[in-house]
Amino acid sequence: MSSVFDCTDPDQRATGIRAAVGAAKSGRLIVMPTDTLYGIGCDAFDPEAVSALLAAKGRGRDMPVPVLVGSWHTVDGLILGVSSQTRALVEAFWPGGLSIVVEQAPSLAWDLGDTDGTVMLRMPLHPVAIEVLREVGPMAVSSANVSGRPPATIADEAREQLGDEVAVYLDGGVAPKAQASTIVDLTGRAPRILRVGAVSTEDVAEVLGVEPASLLAR
Repeated sequence: MSSVFDCTDPDQRATGIRAAVGAAKSGRLIVMPTDTLYGIGCDAFDPEAVSALLAAKGRGRDMPVPVLVGSWHTVDGLILGVSSQTRALVEAFWPGGLSIVVEQAPSLAWDLGDTDGTVMLRMPLHPVAIEVLREVGPMAVSSANVSGRPPATIADEAREQLGDEVAVYLDGGVAPKAQASTIVDLTGRAPRILRVGAVSTEDVAEVLGVEPASLLAR
């Protein structure tokens, strides 16, 4: 049976965050609000929990799970080498609606799916998510919906789709942006935008010092 906590109420928020942290640390799934959409998440270093997350969404290993972090500095231990472009994007847009795809540190003991040695990272701009992440550590988090169905912008939409597969739901009201993050791939010879979302192509291009059209080239 899932537990639901209204994080707009201070008392329920504190209790709910404790419950979510405890659930994640014990290998169960949680749903929490972020600045973009609601996310279903678990401890990134718990492979059984990651497998359960993929199963709850109806996704295979060919669609690996992104990772959310609670601090800029966390990336230093997760990335093979933090390039100047990576650092510039992190400093400009984190916390916020930008995800970056980078080469992961080879020593990481996690299994997020078939990643080919890469990982997608983001630091969300939402106080509830940040509080959970800082207690749990890096979390594997995907949009809180069954694959092929609309992503959840409110907790009830996530509950309707995911039900008791999730141990704890943190209800933070309507997701502020109600839009997926922009994804920038930094693993190739030149940065590429894989998905245009909450951060504009023009803003990314300005930080990187490139032409916007170059980011969309295939």
